[in-house]
Amino acid sequence: MRRSAKFDTINVVPFIDIMLVLLVIVLTTASFIQTGLIKLDLPTSGSESKEKPKKELRISIKKNGDIFFNKKKIAHEDVEKLLLTHNKKVPINLYSDRNATFQNFVFILDILKKNEYENLGIVTQHE
Repeated sequence: MRRSAKFDTINVVPFIDIMLVLLVIVLTTASFIQTGLIKLDLPTSGSESKEKPKKELRISIKKNGDIFFNKKKIAHEDVEKLLLTHNKKVPINLYSDRNATFQNFVFILDILKKNEYENLGIVTQHE
C-alpha cells in the first residue's frame, strides 16, 4: 500500500536561518566600509572640528601648483625625499586650493600611498 503525502504547509525555519546569516554578513561588511583608511571631507562642510592635532605636517597646494610643507616651498622633485623623513605616526593634513589642478593633488596622494602613509586628513573650509 502506498501512502500519498500531501504538503499543506511549507517549513520556513531553514529560510529564516539563511536570512539571519545573510543579515550578519551585511552588517559586518557595512561596519568595515564605514571605517575607511582615508578620511575625506566634502569641499564645504556644515560641521566644524573642535580638536586640532598638536603636531602635524601641513601640505599645501596653491592654485599655481606650488607645494608647501609647513609654509616652506618644496620643489616637486624633492617632495618624496622630504616626506620620507616624516614620522608615519604624525598626522598629515592636505590643504589644496579649490582652483588648483587635480593632477597636483593626485601627485601628493600617489607619493603618500606608495610610501604607506595612512594618517592623512584632507582639510576643507567650513561654510
